[in-house]
Amino acid sequence: MMGKDKALFEDDFGTEFEDVFGDDPLTGANDAGVANPFEDAVAQPVQPVMDFAAKTMLPPQAAFTPYEQAGGDAMLPAISIKLFYEREETRALMELCARDRRMGRATVECVAGGIPAAIADLQANSTPNLLMIESSAQAIQVLHEIDALAVHCDEHVKVLVIGAVNDITLYRQLVARGVSEYLVPPFQPLQIIRSISSLFADPDAPFLGKQISVVGAKGGVGASTIAHNLAWALAENTHVNTTLVDLDLSFGTTALDFNQDTPQTIADALLAPERADNAVIDRLLARATERLSLFTAPANINQIIDIPDDAYATVIENVRRNVPYMVLDLPHTWSHWVRNALIASDEVVIVCQPDLASLRNGKNMIDQLKGHRVNDHPPRLVLNMCGVPKRPEIPVKDFAAAIGVEPDIIVPFEPEVFGMAANNGQMISETSPSAKSSIAIDHLAAALTGKTVQQAEKSFLKKLLGK
Repeated sequence: MMGKDKALFEDDFGTEFEDVFGDDPLTGANDAGVANPFEDAVAQPVQPVMDFAAKTMLPPQAAFTPYEQAGGDAMLPAISIKLFYEREETRALMELCARDRRMGRATVECVAGGIPAAIADLQANSTPNLLMIESSAQAIQVLHEIDALAVHCDEHVKVLVIGAVNDITLYRQLVARGVSEYLVPPFQPLQIIRSISSLFADPDAPFLGKQISVVGAKGGVGASTIAHNLAWALAENTHVNTTLVDLDLSFGTTALDFNQDTPQTIADALLAPERADNAVIDRLLARATERLSLFTAPANINQIIDIPDDAYATVIENVRRNVPYMVLDLPHTWSHWVRNALIASDEVVIVCQPDLASLRNGKNMIDQLKGHRVNDHPPRLVLNMCGVPKRPEIPVKDFAAAIGVEPDIIVPFEPEVFGMAANNGQMISETSPSAKSSIAIDHLAAALTGKTVQQAEKSFLKKLLGK
């Protein structure tokens, strides 16, 4: 085993260290049970030579988690990033990161030459917010060059080092000098992005829930029904706190589907987004269950509500900061705010029927989103109301081949299942948990959360009432 006072965490995307200041005896194995390959490394105490930031030694932050991470990804602030690379692969990876939706406000510059080039550059230019440097040198040389680089850095710069050796001693010594993060290839773009994001996280609002957007490829495909039942499945069958936000301000059906009478709606928040803080949002939300909250749409069309695009973004982000999972029920329209909401989502679900109009519109939407979500999971396809008697349908295999995405779930045409649920103001998982449609939506909820679906048993009172 590695030294008893050291712990190494290694995941599928690369290598990072955790609890490097701890003294607890840990196994050093990774999540997959693989033994630590650095058993003979011995970490020695080091003394700080020159800190890049404030001269305090802080434990490193956990910069990256696997795909099913807790919470969603936030946009990086408007920071300047400068990478001094040695390998072309690193430059290409960083350019891919720069195209990511999360880094839309950051500026990225890549310069060849590693640490020596960084020293020469900083002698003549100002220090960026984040300095990324790559070095394939041995540990002693890396530390020597880092000490030389520190002389030319501003006090508050953050430094991320990309090294070639998985050496916990080197890592400790870099941290002691004020280096913010140390990564070793191979890694994926999301590891880099999340590592950077952790360094610039807002301490007053560190959490951001996962945003799941559901939209129909055309009107009448049942996107709202899928969104509502998915939100229920997330909350009640995978046991994660969820908020459903109905953004169809004119014709939203969330209140009807959940049998809720809500005097205040999402429109109240959108009309005054600057006041939509945590307290206001909590007051406006309707509670469907212990784990599921609702932001319903207005119940009438007494007035035409014209909402600025930035109001949608503000309210959506504020809701995300209060719940682990948020499902957006988006109207079937293509506007700036809908497009921006889809791009900013951690997951996108596009609902289609197996017909030509859904195929054309769905492919257009998927192609548009793929260009803006290069490091995200492709939009998830739901084929809804399949198998309608006497209706010509495009076969599933042909539909998937033409649209370019395999369907995550295929929801069969079960009008009696959905009709009974609608008449009772319930979700299909409540009225018919063993129906094929219920099982399909539970499968989607499990895929989005990485959690096992657990069907909740009816209480004795509900059984008596026939609910």
